[in-house]
This record gives sequence, C-alpha cells and structure tokens, in this order.
Amino acid sequence: MKMPLLETLLLALFLLHLSHFTSGNKPVSTSSASSSSSSDIVRTSCVHASYPTICIRTLSSYSGSAINTPQDLAQAAVKVSLSRAHKASGFLSQLKVENKREKGALSDCIEQMGDSMDELRKTLSELKHLRKGNAFKWQMSNLETWVSAALTNEDTCLDGFKEIDGKLRSDVKRKITNVARVTSNALYLINRLDH
Repeated sequence: MKMPLLETLLLALFLLHLSHFTSGNKPVSTSSASSSSSSDIVRTSCVHASYPTICIRTLSSYSGSAINTPQDLAQAAVKVSLSRAHKASGFLSQLKVENKREKGALSDCIEQMGDSMDELRKTLSELKHLRKGNAFKWQMSNLETWVSAALTNEDTCLDGFKEIDGKLRSDVKRKITNVARVTSNALYLINRLDH
C-alpha cells in the first residue's frame, strides 16, 4: 500500500526530530532556546508585514528585553519606530537650509516628527498595560489610531518636500521613509494582537 505524500513527509520530519533527541546531542541551553523562540516569533510574525525584510532585520537584532509573545514583539516594533523617529528628528534639526521654502518644509517636518514621537510614546505606554474584554477593544482602537496618526505625520512631512529638488529632498525622503516603514510594520504587528 502506497503512503500519501503528506503522510510520508510528516513521518520523515518526525523521524528527523526523533533522531535529534536520540543521537546523544547535548540539550540546547536555555538562553539559546529562548533566543531561538524569539527569532521564530519574529520570523513568523514578520512574514506578512508591509516590509517583511525590514521587520525581520530590525526585530531579530533588537537588543531590548526578550521577545516571547506577540505583545512583546509589538512593543519592540514601536520602540524601534520611536528610536528611528528620534534619530530622524535629530538629523533634520542638524540640516542647514538656505531658502524660505526649504526652511518652512524642514520646520514643519520637525514638528510632525515630534507629533509622531508623541503618538508612539502613547502607544508604547498603552501596550504595556493591555487588559482583557471590552477594555482591550478600546485599547486596540487607541493603539491603531495613534500609530496611524504617527504614519500620517511622517507622510505629511514628506509631502512638504514635493516641490523641493536636490540633496535636501533625497536626504529627508531617505530618513523619513525609513521611519515610515518601521512604523507601518509596528501597526501591522499591533493589528495582529486583535486576532
């Protein structure tokens, strides 16, 4: 009697898994086991994010507290976004511009990045205190609103440079796009908490 392909594959996987435990290998240390489960949750959670490669890269190398749950992962993603927004804001503050239009766009952008950071700070604070039931739905609504507002601020910042050409525009676009991508991933990971 022929075994169906799926059953054959499952049996092969089971035997491979079993051989790992019976071949005298040393047990995996707890720290590498937790870092392994941490990288597993990052990979499986990031696979459908808006920017999966950036999601995996930024969160796999995240050096904050351990990532063991989807909530930990969402917090880490918001912290990465907040950090990038802070760096971008510092970068923008250092730029020297000559004409009035550039100064106006830059000033507006710095203000929007400040607003974006405020939204992300509120998000992070709320993420640390998620509750169950109706309170959870209310909190999720707030989280989605705040991170969406942060993304809107980042987009609005870029819009201010549409009429400006040259190095200033490309530098600002590079920095803010980077922030917007990690923020978009953070929003995706927050939305996953609701499922």
